[in-house]
Amino acid sequence: QVQLVESGGGLVQPGGSLRLSCAASGSIFSIDDMGWYRQAPGKQRELVASITSIGRTNYADSVKGRFTISRDNAKNTVYLQMNSLKPEDTAVYYCHAFIFTSWASTKASYWGQGTQVTVSS
Repeated sequence: QVQLVESGGGLVQPGGSLRLSCAASGSIFSIDDMGWYRQAPGKQRELVASITSIGRTNYADSVKGRFTISRDNAKNTVYLQMNSLKPEDTAVYYCHAFIFTSWASTKASYWGQGTQVTVSS
């Protein structure tokens, strides 16, 4: 069984910063791509940023230059540093990962429970 546990959300003023963390645990053989998605009320879930196992990154246009995704493979953890936050960044942020649970398995998709980020004065 695999779990993704997020932390670091909260309330922040416009222009402020937050750092989200997501740790994967359980029966993990290896982790492929990891990423962060977000879902605002009344909107579809959207990709914010992703990172491959060798550190190649991809960002939504709306967060380029403000957010940075990184990962620590030794800790099975992915991070999202969010700077210059705007009210439109308000959403529930979800961690995602493709994980192999054994050398013989195919990769499976896993999601965290979500963490609320609210940007408001």
